[in-house]
Amino acid sequence: MMDIALTLTVTLALLVIPSVSANSEGDALYTLRRSLSDPDNVLQSWDPTLVNPCTWFHITCNQDNRVTRVDLGNSNLSGHLVPELGKLEHLQYLELYKNNIQGTIPVELGNLKSLISLDLYNNNISGVIPPSLGNLKSLVFFRLNDNNLSGKIPRELATVSSLKVVDVSNNNLCGTIPTSGPFEHIPLSNFENNPRLEGPELQGLATYDTNCS
Repeated sequence: MMDIALTLTVTLALLVIPSVSANSEGDALYTLRRSLSDPDNVLQSWDPTLVNPCTWFHITCNQDNRVTRVDLGNSNLSGHLVPELGKLEHLQYLELYKNNIQGTIPVELGNLKSLISLDLYNNNISGVIPPSLGNLKSLVFFRLNDNNLSGKIPRELATVSSLKVVDVSNNNLCGTIPTSGPFEHIPLSNFENNPRLEGPELQGLATYDTNCS
């Protein structure tokens, strides 16, 4: 009888281990849910007891049940982003634009090596643009416009050769506009309305504070 009980215990333990592993992304996303206010209940389907989050609304997974998209743009969400988002290692699209998200951009987003699109525009995000985002070597779309970001535009982003669209307009960035790498082809309008941001291209249009202290 004890042998049967032991066998059942081991079997159950083996069954639980893959589920825990598969649900680590669900845990990360549920941490995000807990950090957000959701008056319209768009996150109602985010059930942490499921094996993985692939059946949740606004989540897309690949054939291996790994999360590739988070689509929560224009969802009337408020709150803040969480470092756990950096655990979504297969994530390609992080779409959180047009909400009222506050706080800072987690440094851990630099771990999302598969990320193609980072759209956080039209929120209330503050703090600096993390230099770690220069690790996102697959990034094509990088839109942080219409927030309250400050500090310099990290030069690490100039090494991301895949970048095609960069928009950081309507923030409080300072320093100068990068002109190397992908920034060579970014329109100046995508940097406008940052009163302390300067660049050779903008001389004569306004008086800029070059001091980023």
